[in-house]
Amino acid sequence: MAAGAASTFAANDLKGRYAIALYELAEEERVLNEVVSEVENLLKIINESELLREVLNNPSFDTAQSREIIVGTLKQAGFGQLLQNFVGVIANNRRLASLKSILLAFFALVDFRRGVTTAQVTTAHPLTDKQRAQLKDRLAQVGYNKVNIQERIDTKLLGGFVVRIGAQLYDASLKSRLNRLHNVMKGAA
Repeated sequence: MAAGAASTFAANDLKGRYAIALYELAEEERVLNEVVSEVENLLKIINESELLREVLNNPSFDTAQSREIIVGTLKQAGFGQLLQNFVGVIANNRRLASLKSILLAFFALVDFRRGVTTAQVTTAHPLTDKQRAQLKDRLAQVGYNKVNIQERIDTKLLGGFVVRIGAQLYDASLKSRLNRLHNVMKGAA
């Protein structure tokens, strides 16, 4: 899944309703896995293309013009007709500024329907493959069998890690340990 997917899915907002529409259409047409892959690629293209970000975030573009640019880009990059049409509808409804959040909501919905939990892991240094596997094993031991790990680096942690799964927070960072030790020592003085 793409980085940044939310850990829970909310169907009652604009992005959730569009995400459900895309999911159900892809499922109905039996191309869900292909659409998941295409959405992942589209997010990469959006992140890499200054022109697309400008089209998505600049309301001064004419609806037809912005639709032509974004759908033309998808067509040229070889995206399927389903995703081209979906993005075209978003453009026609003047919702291109929400496209990225709609695509991220789509990933959250896919994870939700597949029973995948997202764990947001913050570390002081990038995880190695071995550490990532150990973390997944440990999470499986506490009941999270299907886990999608989103990694973030925060050098202020000094060492260790912080894991957030839904409302649960597991803080095993060196920074927190030092803060607790500091508070204990203040109480002893």
